[in-house]
Amino acid sequence: MTTRRKKISYQEFLHREYELHHAPFAPEIDFYETIRSGDIRQVRKLLSEPFHEKEGFGVLSTDPLSNLKYHLTITTAMVARYCISSGLSVAEAYSLSDYYIRLGDEAQSAQEITDIHNDMCIHYAQRMQNVRRNAVSSKSVKTCINYIYEHLHTRIMLPLLSEVTNLSPSYLSRLFKKETGYAVSEYILNKKLETAKSMLISSDYSIAEISASLAFPSQSYFTNLLKKDCGLTPKQYRDRYTERTTF
Repeated sequence: MTTRRKKISYQEFLHREYELHHAPFAPEIDFYETIRSGDIRQVRKLLSEPFHEKEGFGVLSTDPLSNLKYHLTITTAMVARYCISSGLSVAEAYSLSDYYIRLGDEAQSAQEITDIHNDMCIHYAQRMQNVRRNAVSSKSVKTCINYIYEHLHTRIMLPLLSEVTNLSPSYLSRLFKKETGYAVSEYILNKKLETAKSMLISSDYSIAEISASLAFPSQSYFTNLLKKDCGLTPKQYRDRYTERTTF
């Protein structure tokens, strides 16, 4: 028997003797399936148990923090592959996984790894929710969504979108809500906020410049909107997440 095989056998022995079992297979699969389904509410419920307090992780390193980092990497890779299998683009899925694995590698505490894990799971679930919404959208709603993405730097109003799609404002409003689950104005604000968050983390633009570039009515409006969304002002958001992404 090779030395490598002896080591594996010894680990299996320890697992049997001291009941150091891996996480149950079925619940783990259910967790990945929930993310893949885009059910953000259920994902949040499943994240109620902190990642660093879960039992049943295999021992991949004798250092507890390194062990958590390895399991975060495995979980992120699995989530990416599950989402790819249900329509998320390979480029988008791997870009996200690379991002969160790098964050995990720089983490300094178990709680930080749990925070990164939770952000990762919710982020993927949000992307899958978008994939599913786009999959059922009519041509008119897709046209509307494409226009919104291309004109986030402007004030986008329902009458203008009705002209772009050749639909009456009232009909477009009903159709958009039916197919996306969002009112037009709510969807636009969500996309502007997503873009603003990305700019806060990855650019040197001032908060005033970001607010103006996304055509928010005022900087104070942008600040209040972000605080309502995540409980943080733009400066607090930038300070918290820029620190995480500094390598």
